[in-house]
Amino acid sequence: MAKRATIPARPGSNEPPKIIVKKIVEGEHGHHGGAWKVAYADFVTAMMAFFLLMWLLGATTEKQRKSIADYFSPTLVETKRESAGSNGLLGGSSLTDRDSYPHKAAQTGTRALTVPLDAQGGPDAGGGSQLRKEDMQQFAKVKAKLNAQLQTAKLRKLRNHVRFVPTREGLRIDLIDNADYSMFALGTTAFNPEAAELVSTVAQAVAAMPNQVSIRGHTDSLPFGDPRAMNNWMLSSGRAEATRRKLAMGGVTERRFERIEGVADRDPFISKDPSDPRNRRVSVTLLYRGFR
Repeated sequence: MAKRATIPARPGSNEPPKIIVKKIVEGEHGHHGGAWKVAYADFVTAMMAFFLLMWLLGATTEKQRKSIADYFSPTLVETKRESAGSNGLLGGSSLTDRDSYPHKAAQTGTRALTVPLDAQGGPDAGGGSQLRKEDMQQFAKVKAKLNAQLQTAKLRKLRNHVRFVPTREGLRIDLIDNADYSMFALGTTAFNPEAAELVSTVAQAVAAMPNQVSIRGHTDSLPFGDPRAMNNWMLSSGRAEATRRKLAMGGVTERRFERIEGVADRDPFISKDPSDPRNRRVSVTLLYRGFR
């Protein structure tokens, strides 16, 4: 925008009148443009966020605040994505299993390995903690009783074949073969006399307990001549069932058996050598009450 002004010449002068043009720039007095508006908007937004945060801290419980924090954190997603069984069809979940930890032999991890034994909280917290303490005391008594029996002349030969392993599920009792001795006759589900006596002793030690029992059979990787007639899946399952029958004969009631399964050579004790005879074993687990 421009304004024109004319200054007349002095009287008696031959000079032409002077014309002055003054340019006026719009917004010259506009407080240096609109940048201050953006800064002010950012300030107001930050104050709104601050007051919203203060309101949330005052109006929510600690449990609710933790849920809000977990919603904005990718940690839980990463944990589930990398947990046991997460490369399967359902991404670590199924219709029957909890916490993304299936109990199949071919899974990529196990609950006992990936969840710390002394983990707090979860489904075992609260009212079940007292039962857990009582079960642990009873498991310690069972272990002491069986160790005492293994010192007798009748079972001393097998004392190095028994292993007690505390797990998140309960107390696991492994009956393990080696190169010098096998619990079962070669390639069969028939107990050797000493092993039959050992399983009967285990049955007597746990017969009066209320805990459920899980049995899992394992083999080494040595194949059979005709896998259609007999294979390691059939052998491991058959040995688990033979152990169940022996425990039942020793006084363990039928309703206490939670799982009877065979996993062939898929879960070796000596992972570096699947054909090692120590991979042949039967695991009897006394489950914590309330554990599923």
